[in-house]
Amino acid sequence: MKSNLLSNIQNPADLRLLTEAELPQVAQELRQFIIDVVSVKEGHLGASLGVIELTIALHYVFNTPDDLLVWDVGHQAYGHKILTERKEIFHTNRQIGGISGFPKRAESIYDTFGVGHSSTSISAALGMAIASKLKGDTNKQHIAVIGDASIASGMAFEGLNHAGVTDANILVVLNDNAIGIDPSVGALKQYLTSVKNGKNPKQNNMIKSLNFDYTGPIDGHDFPALIKELKRLKKIKGPKFLHIVTTKGKGLQQAEENQVKYHAPGKFDAATGEIHLKAEENLPPKYQDVFGLTILDLARKNEKIIGITPAMPSGSSLKFMMDEIPERAFDVGIAEQHAVTLAAGMATQGMIVYCNIYSTFLQRAYDQVIHDVALQNLPVIFCLDRAGLVGEDGATHHGVFDIAYLRAIPNLIIYAPRNEIALQNILYTAQLGLKNPIAIRYPRGRGVLPNWEVENFRQYENIKIGAATCLKTGTKTAILTTGTIGNNVTLALAECNNPETIAHYDFPFIKPLDFKLLNNILTDFNTIITVEDGTINGGFGSAILEFAAANNFNNSIQILGIPDTFIEHGTVDQLQQFCKIDVKSLANLFSYQGK
Repeated sequence: MKSNLLSNIQNPADLRLLTEAELPQVAQELRQFIIDVVSVKEGHLGASLGVIELTIALHYVFNTPDDLLVWDVGHQAYGHKILTERKEIFHTNRQIGGISGFPKRAESIYDTFGVGHSSTSISAALGMAIASKLKGDTNKQHIAVIGDASIASGMAFEGLNHAGVTDANILVVLNDNAIGIDPSVGALKQYLTSVKNGKNPKQNNMIKSLNFDYTGPIDGHDFPALIKELKRLKKIKGPKFLHIVTTKGKGLQQAEENQVKYHAPGKFDAATGEIHLKAEENLPPKYQDVFGLTILDLARKNEKIIGITPAMPSGSSLKFMMDEIPERAFDVGIAEQHAVTLAAGMATQGMIVYCNIYSTFLQRAYDQVIHDVALQNLPVIFCLDRAGLVGEDGATHHGVFDIAYLRAIPNLIIYAPRNEIALQNILYTAQLGLKNPIAIRYPRGRGVLPNWEVENFRQYENIKIGAATCLKTGTKTAILTTGTIGNNVTLALAECNNPETIAHYDFPFIKPLDFKLLNNILTDFNTIITVEDGTINGGFGSAILEFAAANNFNNSIQILGIPDTFIEHGTVDQLQQFCKIDVKSLANLFSYQGK
């Protein structure tokens, strides 16, 4: 092999100085660079390994950053970042103060559009292309790279539908690897498979019928084929569509063979690919597994129970039910709006529907939550995984807005369990005939009860709707918490001075609030501190303030939570420290209050 080529590439201009014959070596070095860093620092692996050749070819053929390249979701953009002036700082990827794991406009001129959720690339690139045309720049290229899982989303089709009736200079590159995080599902996936297998004649091509210049499918790892086609398409005006076939995890055998696990494998051996397993004995369960195992247990006993997830069966642990009762557990693909209205339709027929959507992704179906569920008062059970701060995925993935955006909706119950047993009991209670929809929010990661599996599936308890409880009595200050952040408060109270002066109340129901208990608290305590892992604007603390104002209380009320800013990436502990809701910050505050 020649001397290291990647070491001499700082930006795409350097890349374009190479011959086409040298590009395979660049691909090999770029793959190894990503493997070496991610094996130690963690991050998204398989998606970026699968598009190495495509990434190099796009920057080689097109004049980025003048030509505009938009990545969908962004899991696959590591190679792009390394080739665009971030190679020397790539080791800071997803770490606090480091570069983002996703494309981010504020980070680089090469990141033309910030992404984290899926299916936005076509609309964004089309908007750029129309703007360029209006400004008279008819030579600028606009490229959207989208996966076969993301293109099945409604928004992607909305973009295709519009683009097909414009003369905008847009190229859509479909990266078809038959998998998102979990395997792709649905009729479109079956169609793409048949296209790859040559079973659909070109005249019946659905993309061509939308007025796109369609080519493919071609091997996305074949440099000569890729570059030849990209150069041809560069000369063609109007909407174009290139269908390429790739292998997620390409270049690392284990990542190719186990694409779900190696989407984001954690730390692993760069040479062998073997994942460094973390010791899990005597650890509390993951909240997602509490959900998954509990709904499976309930579904065994109640044939009306249905589970729905938009493309996250493994991440939500609905996969337990999908494996055992597949006829009542549905992965609907990246389609949050459809998932919510599908659940609503089932609820009209008396089914008990658990719709599991990450908190940050439910934002994409807000209209459906309001109009299709709450307005009709259909008792859909929303299970909001990854609520609160999620860590290294950063601002696009933190589930910190759900309390605020759901609390304004009439008819909707909002519940945040303090631990695994509370989550299990509310999942049980929700299927006993609730007359209203309910949103149950719980965090990413593990709970607090190591012996949960011993107690698991004991006699469930029916939770009284709207009830709060006193966890600790006190004489001077009352701490009001909702959800698992209450465990930080419990630990902080054990560390602070004068804990006897501080009371602690758990309000798992954010809506409806326990107004009777809240009235007593405001009567008995002059100082109130609320703590939540959601935004302080419009959240749980705001609800307490509203009640106090409406009932003419003038207590000193301090709200702790996520400040009015987008929180970047870092560990959950680091981000809690930034928001001053970590155990140490709370203990210091409580010690001051206790004086």
